[in-house]
Amino acid sequence: MSVLSRIRHFSTSILSPNSSFPLSSKQKTRSALHLFKTETNPERILDICRAASLSPDSHLDRRAFSLAISKLAAANHFDGIRLFLDDLKSRPDLRDEKFLCHAIVLYGQAKMLNHALRTFTDDLSPPRSVKSLNSLLFASLLAKNYKEVSRIYLDFPKTYSIQPNVDTYNTVIKAFAESGSSTSIYSVLAEMDRNSVKPNVTTLNNSLSGFYREEKFEEVGKVLKLMEEKYSVFPALSTYNVRIQSLCKLKRSSEAKSLLDGMISNGRKLNSVSYACLIHGFCREGDLEEAKRLLRDMKRKGYFPDGECYFTLVHFLCRAGDLEAALEVAKECMGKGWVPNFTTMKGLVNGLAGASKVDEAKEIIKQIKEKFAENGDKWDEIEAALPQ
Repeated sequence: MSVLSRIRHFSTSILSPNSSFPLSSKQKTRSALHLFKTETNPERILDICRAASLSPDSHLDRRAFSLAISKLAAANHFDGIRLFLDDLKSRPDLRDEKFLCHAIVLYGQAKMLNHALRTFTDDLSPPRSVKSLNSLLFASLLAKNYKEVSRIYLDFPKTYSIQPNVDTYNTVIKAFAESGSSTSIYSVLAEMDRNSVKPNVTTLNNSLSGFYREEKFEEVGKVLKLMEEKYSVFPALSTYNVRIQSLCKLKRSSEAKSLLDGMISNGRKLNSVSYACLIHGFCREGDLEEAKRLLRDMKRKGYFPDGECYFTLVHFLCRAGDLEAALEVAKECMGKGWVPNFTTMKGLVNGLAGASKVDEAKEIIKQIKEKFAENGDKWDEIEAALPQ
C-alpha cells in the first residue's frame, strides 16, 4: 500500500469506519463536525482534526476548527491545542497570513493569548497588516481580556505602523460594550473622526448593545440620533434585532414586542431572528402563551424557526408542565431533523409517562434512538423504567 493510500485509509477509518471508499474533503469535514458533537477524549478530537485535513480556506473547515478548539479548551487540553496549531503553522502550505490570522483567533478562543501574541510578533512577516491587528484584537475579545484589547488598540498601530480601519474600531467598541465601559465608545468615535474612518451599522449595533447592557436608555436614543444626523448611518434590520434581543435580556420583552410591532406598522422587513429573540425572552419571563403565539405568528408569515428556537420552547414548556404543547413542538422540531438536548428530552419523556402517556413517551424514545444511535443505551434504560 502506498503512503497516499495509507493516509486515505487512516482518514476514512477514523471519520467513517463503516465506509470502504475515500471521503471527499467536504465529507471529511462533515464527518468531523458530527463526531465532535459527542467526542470528549482530547486525543481522539486531535486525531479527528488530523484525519479531516482541515484548512482555513473553507468556511465549513473553520467551523470544525472552532468547535474542536472549544472542546479541547473545555477539557483544559491546552498543550494539545498548542502542539496541534504549532504543527499546522510549520506546514509550508499554511505559512501565510490567512492561516496565521486564523490561528491567532483560535488561540484567543482557547484563552491562550500569549500564543496569539507570539504568533503576531514572531510568525507573521513584516510589515504587519490591519487584518492581523484585527485578528489579535478579536482574539483578545474572545478571551474576554478587555485590558489587552485596550493595550493593543493604543500601542500596536504605532509600534507596527498600522492604520486602523472600521473593523478595528468596531472590535474595540464591542470590547467597551461588553466590559461595562460603554461611555468610552465616544472617545473611539472621536478617534475615527480624526482618522477619517466612517462608522457603519456594526458600529451602531455594538454601541447600542453596550448602552442597553448598562441600562443607559438615554444614551441609546443619543447614539441613534448621532449616527443618523452626523454619519448618515441608519438602523438596519440587524439594529432592530440587537435592540429586541437587548430588551429581552433585560426582561423587558413587552417593550421589545412593541418595537417589533412598530417595525410591522412601518412596513419594515423582519426575519426569524426577530421572532426567536422574543420567543426566548417571553419564555424566560414565564409568558409561555405569548411565546407560543409568536411561534404561530412567525410561521404564518413565512419565517422559519431554527433549532434553538424550538429547543427553547420545549425546555420551558416542559419546565412549566405544559406537556401537550411541549410534545407538539418537539414532534415538529424532530420532523425537521433537530432534537433538543438529552436532559430536556428526558424530562419530556418522564413527564409524558407520569401523565399516563406512555405510548407517546416510547415513540419519542424510538425517534431519538434512530437519530442518535450512540445514546441508545441511555434511552434503553429510561424506556425500561417506564410504566408497562
